[in-house]
Amino acid sequence: MKQLLLASASPRRRELLAQLGLGIVDFSFEILAADIDETQHQGEDAATYVSRLAREKAAAGHSRWQHPDGVVLGADTIVVVDDTLLGKPADAAAAHTMLQQLSGRSHKVMTAVAVTDGKHCESVLVSTDVTFCSLNTAQIAAYVASGEPMDKAGAYGIQGLGGSFISRINGSYSAVVGLPLVETRILLQKMLLL
Repeated sequence: MKQLLLASASPRRRELLAQLGLGIVDFSFEILAADIDETQHQGEDAATYVSRLAREKAAAGHSRWQHPDGVVLGADTIVVVDDTLLGKPADAAAAHTMLQQLSGRSHKVMTAVAVTDGKHCESVLVSTDVTFCSLNTAQIAAYVASGEPMDKAGAYGIQGLGGSFISRINGSYSAVVGLPLVETRILLQKMLLL
């Protein structure tokens, strides 16, 4: 079996990737965060942007790891509302503003995954529609005070306290968390890892 590297420091992606090893003898992976410039290019739409980031993270991880038989997985998740990208909030005020934008509305969560062995790269983009219930100021303030929104795109975590604000989801739950399991399994199978 080829060696696998997850080019991400996200504990949520680590947990999800570990789930793909269920029933596979000797399934394991290493972790190495891939720091890249995440600036959106002029005129770059959301889908192109998040897909590029996933490929660049995989490539950066591969160049840093330099394992001769290695395959690197990179991923990125963004939240899009009204054609506006919501990344991780810079501070509590930004988190509050993002949650106000999401309150009582639907938005898209896009997660791109890329897998490379250094010679070629396979990638996929998964888009999920998420609908929030209406939130009042006290609910938003309490959620922001919990600290959970601070390291998450769109200022919420569906798998945590933020899940109580979601009235509907149409698409991949695991993609909203940060790694679409079905699509990631297919990519890893293409690279002969599963």
